[in-house]
Amino acid sequence: METGGEAAANVGSALRKRRTGSSELTRESAEAKSDRNGDEKQEASDKPDKSEKKSAVAVRSGSFWLTRIVLLRSVAFIYFVAFFVAYSQNKQLIGDRGLMPCKEYLRSVKRYVGGKIGSAALAYTPTLLWFLDWDDMDTNLDGIALAGLVLSGFVLLAGRANTVIMFLLWVLYHSLVSVGQLWYSFGWESQLLETGFLAIFLCPLWSLTQLPEGCPPSRISIWTFRWLIVRIMLGAGLIKIRGDRCWRDLTCMDYHYETQPVPNPMSYYMHHSPWWFHRFETLTNHFIELIVPFFTFLGRRMCMVNGILQILFQVALIISGNLSFLNWLTIVPSLACFDDAALGFLFTSGHGGVKRTVCRIQQEEAAGQTPPPTRGMLIRRVVNVSLAILIGYLSIPVVLNLLSSRQVMNTSFDPLRIVNTYGAFGSITKERTEVVFQGTSSADPQDPAALWEEYQFVCKPGGVTRRPCLISPYHYRLDWLMWFAAFQTYEQNEWVIHIAGRLLANDSTVLSLLAYNPFEGRPNPRWVRGEHFKYRFSTPGSASAAQGKWWIRKRLGPYFPPLDLVGLRKYFSSRNWPHPDLH
Repeated sequence: METGGEAAANVGSALRKRRTGSSELTRESAEAKSDRNGDEKQEASDKPDKSEKKSAVAVRSGSFWLTRIVLLRSVAFIYFVAFFVAYSQNKQLIGDRGLMPCKEYLRSVKRYVGGKIGSAALAYTPTLLWFLDWDDMDTNLDGIALAGLVLSGFVLLAGRANTVIMFLLWVLYHSLVSVGQLWYSFGWESQLLETGFLAIFLCPLWSLTQLPEGCPPSRISIWTFRWLIVRIMLGAGLIKIRGDRCWRDLTCMDYHYETQPVPNPMSYYMHHSPWWFHRFETLTNHFIELIVPFFTFLGRRMCMVNGILQILFQVALIISGNLSFLNWLTIVPSLACFDDAALGFLFTSGHGGVKRTVCRIQQEEAAGQTPPPTRGMLIRRVVNVSLAILIGYLSIPVVLNLLSSRQVMNTSFDPLRIVNTYGAFGSITKERTEVVFQGTSSADPQDPAALWEEYQFVCKPGGVTRRPCLISPYHYRLDWLMWFAAFQTYEQNEWVIHIAGRLLANDSTVLSLLAYNPFEGRPNPRWVRGEHFKYRFSTPGSASAAQGKWWIRKRLGPYFPPLDLVGLRKYFSSRNWPHPDLH
């Protein structure tokens, strides 16, 4: 039997044991909780925090890694379109049986420079065709175009390139433009060559890495693109102010949509806009071409404002007309107004993406962790400085031309077309005229009962019920040249008579450039003539529009008289053209 003291001692002992066990459990629970918290912290550290994830893809301003990718893809897109146009039309225009064979052109250049293919010939006409077999010029032209399509397609899809690829693209397209003669006489050909030349210096020499860390985009290279867009817009604006009076009295847009080379469906509706809207358009044109370019030199934000306005302006022009790839091409240098922070929205933020890589590069630069410049990087800097000196030197006559009261547009001052003058629509035609080819099977072209049937071009206005086409950025070269021929004479455009002779022979080469041949599957026409018409848009809601007529036309008279193959024999022989019936 326990005594009171023993009982009290036993109770105290039990209480001590209970407290000890409780404290041990508490310690164990705390340790377990600590372990769990540690595990949770470890798991949390393994998972990226949301705020950390956001900061990881917040690209900072001041670098141009993403800008370079966008520029390269944009230049490649324009090259791809240009080479596709070349592949589709070169054989008909400058091939062996073309309207102006480049073989004959090269022979005339060779004679002019002394009969040798040397430095003088290359300087006068820089083209790879000098070194190829002239017996099959069609194959040479197709080979150049296909090589350009492959290379530009790769850059467009991959978003990466090197100096070698961009240089090859420039040489290939230069080879076509140099022998393109009249068919490549448009200002955007030189503009593409200049843009393509600048793109050569955006890339590393050999590497095809999308973000070659040893070759950051040069600010000098970026500024050459900015300088290009400044010159393009100032050239276009100044030639307008100095040219047609309608640009000064704000009435040019009353005519432009109807009389531009190749209208599209939207041109019809834009033409019928209220008069005050046309005045607003003209004022806006002057502001964007003459004032906005100077924003480029007013800091990052204003430079981006310039880029945004220039791109929106070009998009408006694309919507309202078929100006080949001119407006698409003009967007390209405008993209250089934006740095990585501005263009980051175009790229995904996924792991391993270029956007994250750019962020890492920027963080390393901010922390001073960039490796010292290599020998290759130092050579690159010398090349970039040399580029700046070259562009500055070649820009002197261009700037003097901009300041001159006798400004000329779309002119090159060097044979390689590295720095050029630009401008468009310095004068506006107030009436639209068209040349319409017609053929007849009648033996007597003067017979009032003779049935004259019309040929239709692919895109230029012809039949009054044909809806204007929508083809930009594609370019039908013959349709454009027919627009120029319409407000000149056939004596100034002898190639028009060459076309007539080929139509008399139902020549498939030339007919492939047209949309409709009324004599397909029938005997050849006996006579072909050119008729001159004045065209204007029908009025929406009018009786003509209700009949499905987009155009109303009025005959002005003959453009060239009825011709037959016999009568053309002497004409063709005097110009060293093969007679059509000999094909």
